Amino acid sequence: MKVLLTGAAGFIGTAIGARLAEAGHEVVGVDLMLASAHGDSTPPDGVHQLDVREAGSPEWADLLRGTDVVCHQAALVGAGVRVGDLPAYASHNDVGTTALLAAMHDAGVDRLVLASSMVVYGEGRYTCPEHGDQEPPPRSVTALEGGDFENQCPACGRPLGWSLVPEDAGLDPRSSYAASKLAQEHYTSSWVRQAGAGAVALRYHNVYGPGMPRDTPYSGVAAMFRSSIERGERPQVYEDGGQVRDFVHVDDVARANVLALEQVVAEQAPRFAAYNVCSGTPVTILDVARQVSAGTGSGIEPEVTGQFRPGDVRHVVASPARASAELGFTAAVGPATGLAAFATASLRA
Repeated sequence: MKVLLTGAAGFIGTAIGARLAEAGHEVVGVDLMLASAHGDSTPPDGVHQLDVREAGSPEWADLLRGTDVVCHQAALVGAGVRVGDLPAYASHNDVGTTALLAAMHDAGVDRLVLASSMVVYGEGRYTCPEHGDQEPPPRSVTALEGGDFENQCPACGRPLGWSLVPEDAGLDPRSSYAASKLAQEHYTSSWVRQAGAGAVALRYHNVYGPGMPRDTPYSGVAAMFRSSIERGERPQVYEDGGQVRDFVHVDDVARANVLALEQVVAEQAPRFAAYNVCSGTPVTILDVARQVSAGTGSGIEPEVTGQFRPGDVRHVVASPARASAELGFTAAVGPATGLAAFATASLRA
């Protein structure tokens, strides 16, 4: 199987490429090398430095020739720190994906695995003991400023409990990054119908592991916590630290990609499918900070700041059931061991 891997020099792309090579597959890597993720470093040997937004160029046509499947990891990541980030997300994530899909069609490549994200769900799934499943509206800035971080039941006003989010849940992106990821899925599903193609979208939860970029607001929160500790500073935990998430190790993400790539190439019938890629072990953000700190042996305790970002959601935790049943994927690394090991793993400068 020949795989064209975009975003090949990123920490997720690097792990996927290594796993594919171990499985005996041919990998052709491409990466734009955005400064926010790579600094001023040069592409690794064998990785072509090309812009996916220019996928209609002759250079891309040469790379796509003879390719069986594209593994599209290239993206601008992060929470959308500034309103000014909107054009960059639309350009890199959405224009780039559509350019790639058009170029794939021209080259006769009709199989794709797309790196998506749990952010497409917006808020997670919530239930009220009295009124059942509820869809809370975005939390008000007034409530957040007053330290009221939980979602309340629209019917009775009591705090809602969270439950696992399946892939068929409603999609409600609440940040610029989230909107761009959902657009990627929509363009991909449209391409599947128009081109008679096959695609799998893997909705990553909070990915962490060796090779993450350090000291950037566009990095993952686990890396930001660790960078703070390395500077001798207390990790800054927003809200009250009780936000529940799922943290999945990059090795598990790489394994899920290989399973999805092999599956989508083997299938004959066109289809679009989405799968949660998660550890299946929920953890609070405060516990993440504590586990990373404990792994360093520094004794530095996190600081719960009460600060908030209006685009953040309170709780979102995925169901791993469909990925297990249909993709054969179950995470092997839980956050208790993975986050402690991550505390001393190598990061990208």
